[in-house]
Amino acid sequence: MIGNMNACIKGISYYLPEKVVTNEDLVKEFPEWNVDKISKKVGVFSRHIAAGNETSCDLAEKAALNLFKEYNIDPKDIDFILFCTQSPDYYLPSTACILQNRLNISTNAGALDYDLGCSGCIYGMALAKGLVLAGIAKNILLLTAETYSKYIHPKDKGNRSIFGDGAAACLISTNGFAKIGNFSLGTDGSGANNLIVRSGGARNKEKVNDYKIDEEGHIQSSDYLYMNGSAILNFTLDAVPSMMKDILIKNDIEGNMVDYYVFHQANKFILNTIRKISMIPKEKFYINIENTGNTVSSTILIALKDCISDNIIKSNMHVMISGFGVGLSWGGTILNF
Repeated sequence: MIGNMNACIKGISYYLPEKVVTNEDLVKEFPEWNVDKISKKVGVFSRHIAAGNETSCDLAEKAALNLFKEYNIDPKDIDFILFCTQSPDYYLPSTACILQNRLNISTNAGALDYDLGCSGCIYGMALAKGLVLAGIAKNILLLTAETYSKYIHPKDKGNRSIFGDGAAACLISTNGFAKIGNFSLGTDGSGANNLIVRSGGARNKEKVNDYKIDEEGHIQSSDYLYMNGSAILNFTLDAVPSMMKDILIKNDIEGNMVDYYVFHQANKFILNTIRKISMIPKEKFYINIENTGNTVSSTILIALKDCISDNIIKSNMHVMISGFGVGLSWGGTILNF
């Protein structure tokens, strides 16, 4: 019986915080900047930012409530919660446990947090598929939520222009509108230092207060998000094309059978570079981060939801999805609509 089971997406919703920071707002803080230059390279015009007292748990709860309402889901039918975040409310307990209570999900449901960023949505789908195929759970609530803005130094104009806060909710079940295919996953922890917040965890619990500006004008501080942009770009261009080939092999399909590509919305420059190197036609490749920015683990689900709502993705389409970044970590699969 279990051998014939499928794992499918049954619903997707998302939530973005009310506060919006536009490029014009950023230029008021950094008058030396050119709005058009930011928009052209990064592809972001505005981004949603969590309020001071608003956490990833709050955002995830609202995304889940949107999902329940939109798809008429009874919380009591959920038998597992997977919550992806790198900005949990507490060191312990797991935020997923708090969400079980806040969302009125049965105490018979499993719940766990996992700490991944840009590839987090993909890994969550892989975990959910495993739970379904193993007969452990039938209705998995996959939640992704991030408040990277709380990790970014106020004077770090580069990262502030790229990242936005947000949350997404996805119901994965034994049936639905998109069958989840086989996965290609990868990890290279040797690149961990290229995207990192060094202090705050158990290794460096106290603030280091070592703020400095490097030769290129980039802010470096152990107490805030550090991203080596060129190293991340090089990693992406190395990992993603080979991963795409592996996804095709593992799903036993040819490249010309892929109808559409929805990748992690890192920034416009990285996405366009991947598209050109992989020789994917513009009309088959999704880029739309103008009003959300890079929402880390939520970008793929937000993009999928928008593509479905805008009728870009339709029935009988094979869609390749892929996430890559912090970890370093990457992953992808095929969704069969």
